[in-house]
Amino acid sequence: MGEIDDDALAGLVDEDPDHAMSLLAQMRGATDQKLAALAARLAGRLVLDVAKAGPVQARGVGTMASSPADRVAGDLDLDASLDGLLHARATGELIDAGDLRVRHWTQPATALALVIDRSGSMSGKRLATAAVAAAACAHRAPVDWSVLAFADRVIAVKSQDDSRSSLAVVDDLLRLRGQGTTDLAGALTAAARQLDRSRAKRRVTILMSDCRATTGADAIPVARGLDELCVIAPTDDVDDAADFAKAVGAQLATVDEPTDIPAAFLKVLER
Repeated sequence: MGEIDDDALAGLVDEDPDHAMSLLAQMRGATDQKLAALAARLAGRLVLDVAKAGPVQARGVGTMASSPADRVAGDLDLDASLDGLLHARATGELIDAGDLRVRHWTQPATALALVIDRSGSMSGKRLATAAVAAAACAHRAPVDWSVLAFADRVIAVKSQDDSRSSLAVVDDLLRLRGQGTTDLAGALTAAARQLDRSRAKRRVTILMSDCRATTGADAIPVARGLDELCVIAPTDDVDDAADFAKAVGAQLATVDEPTDIPAAFLKVLER
């Protein structure tokens, strides 16, 4: 009880990483709390590794820069500020802020809002796929991303201006359970509100759903009002999602397994 065979798990990861992630995601809900915590740690590491299979950053995502300290706020760039510090020490003068440099994130050009449909059964594979998608958002837009989960109401797993770690977000997603009806319009409206907090030039909503709304307002006008919408649907249940994407002019990709996420992100985001 409360243990996982390390050798067996390592062999499964090598042979079938999708099954390994799905199994660990399912174990996250085990009644044995020690086993659930162990599964969460292992699943988190594996999910983050898989998500990094895509590009390090999408085009235009914010980067770390070094600038004069009298212009922006940030952490001291010691190497770039060394000459100014040594001069001030040698002369006994107060150092000018313009002689110091700080490292800071530049304004990102891309913001992502991931919207996950949890209205159906949340199996181990669905949980793992959602977790990989969240980690992929963090990987691509590390300073400007959000994650929403929805059925008949919307839960903000991570807000756009929240500094939560990707590992914490992944763990929360692995705890999700399916429920209720599907308010697609409500979820997309919530995504728009999240992206309104961003100053990024490109603001993208990524919807993971079969796009079958069963409650709420008409989602098509809401979707058309978004800056940019991408739809990622299950390979074996894509017809409604394809119709919805065509109606609103959204990019469409399909996934069958968690490891399909990096390629799906590449397809819908790189243009």
